[in-house]
Amino acid sequence: MKTLKSRPREKIIIIDFGSQVTKLIARRVRDLGVYSEIITPKEFVRLGDFQAIKGIILSGGPSTVTKKRFQTIPKRILLQNIPILGICYGLQLISKLLGGKIKSSNKRREFGKTYISEKRKSLLTANFFKSKNYVWMSHEDAVIKLPKNFKIVASTEDSKMTIIENSQMKIYGVQFHPEVTHTNNGKQIFKNFVFSICKAKKEWNIISQKNKLIKEIQKNIKKEKVICALSGGVDSSVVALLINKAIKKNLICIMVDTGLMRKNEFKNIFRIFKYKYKLNVKLINSSDIFLNKLKNISNPEKKRKIIGKLFIKIFEKEAKKFKNVKFLAQGTLYPDIIESRTSTGSKTSKIKSHHNVGGLPKKMNFKLIEPLKNFFKDEVRKLGKSLGLSKKIISRHPFPGPGLAIRIVGNITPEKIKILQEADHIYINQLIKNNLYNKIWQAYAALLPLRTVGVMGDTRTYEYTCLLRAVTSEDGMTADYYSFSKDFIDEISNKIINNVRGINRVVYDITSKPPSTIELE
Repeated sequence: MKTLKSRPREKIIIIDFGSQVTKLIARRVRDLGVYSEIITPKEFVRLGDFQAIKGIILSGGPSTVTKKRFQTIPKRILLQNIPILGICYGLQLISKLLGGKIKSSNKRREFGKTYISEKRKSLLTANFFKSKNYVWMSHEDAVIKLPKNFKIVASTEDSKMTIIENSQMKIYGVQFHPEVTHTNNGKQIFKNFVFSICKAKKEWNIISQKNKLIKEIQKNIKKEKVICALSGGVDSSVVALLINKAIKKNLICIMVDTGLMRKNEFKNIFRIFKYKYKLNVKLINSSDIFLNKLKNISNPEKKRKIIGKLFIKIFEKEAKKFKNVKFLAQGTLYPDIIESRTSTGSKTSKIKSHHNVGGLPKKMNFKLIEPLKNFFKDEVRKLGKSLGLSKKIISRHPFPGPGLAIRIVGNITPEKIKILQEADHIYINQLIKNNLYNKIWQAYAALLPLRTVGVMGDTRTYEYTCLLRAVTSEDGMTADYYSFSKDFIDEISNKIINNVRGINRVVYDITSKPPSTIELE
């Protein structure tokens, strides 16, 4: 009797040319219920089987096709009748390989929101254009001559060939970034490409990944013991419950009190996981060690690396108290990785080192287990819900691993930590009280490294400036500041200044990401 072979899973391949928002492309495709994978150009060349590939998306990137050497793919790929969508650099690469011309010019550079107008109908742009369509641009090069048999679908004032197509070859290109939220109706571009052009089917959802992740953990860990770095945030909480479901008795959760958490937060979190979820949790107070090592350190990268190394040392020390501990589990997400590493080798494409990625020492006595490293925050929240994680923890705003160390800009002192803890406590509680907390992706208070003159009770003060930040976002890769009412700003400013000794000035951060990041350091 013959065994029926399972049909390979359909997927959209994204070739990463180094864009900081490449992962958002995968996110948009997954949101449509279609599996997607990101691979490098070198990995793509080594692919032997294209049977399950329904379409290919070429990402943006920092390279330029106007130079003699540039990142590319074999031209033959464009001739295999597989639907292809080029984004920004991807559009320019398609044009270059098929005989078009690209030029770098200040006259054609576009950054930020740009108005786009439709020139002809296309499968790619069905239901995309509305009364006013703005797209997000980030390029200096532009196509000045189309490849043979390509047509213009849409243009901007400074870039005539903003959307191009060769419908017979099923090749399309957009100069803007439909993957970012700044592009109006950008999701429609992916919807049209994935379903109308690639003819893909909805066969993927985040909950279905739970069992797959559990099996992978069981396969990799087997009967070995695992230490899980548990902070009580969404990411580490989901990792702990996921691994506990996979290996149960062999999981040891360690909570390290660095002295850099929010007010009263650490002990409350410890009780929840110890008694509600019945996890094997050990609490270690290492605040003196962390504060001593961070003394007089103002450089944010040094802070992150010091904290990362200290975490590993503490985990290694604790592991010696148990037998057969070979793995360290972390709640690392993809945004952590993409901001800590560069796919092109360029130093400028690296944003910052996260303490649990770029901040880790090169030599460790552990193997890392990072089940969530290919997921976004909202996907992790869905996983958490399916694992029975409480709504209170699932809805928590992201909190950085280094804690308040990167929210105190400059040198860290016990006095500054106490001041910031009080200000942050007031801020977060006021958000909850005013039913604003769940409308915001992330909010926090930070302490700036400058003192200013103030007047309180007819007396001169010389105290710190508190910065408040609140952003809206879908995934943390791009974000916009939250527009509070004047009444709320007045209220929170007064409460912080009246109740926190050491602060006499409050400011609100109104920059988006990009150009800034969500955290200050």
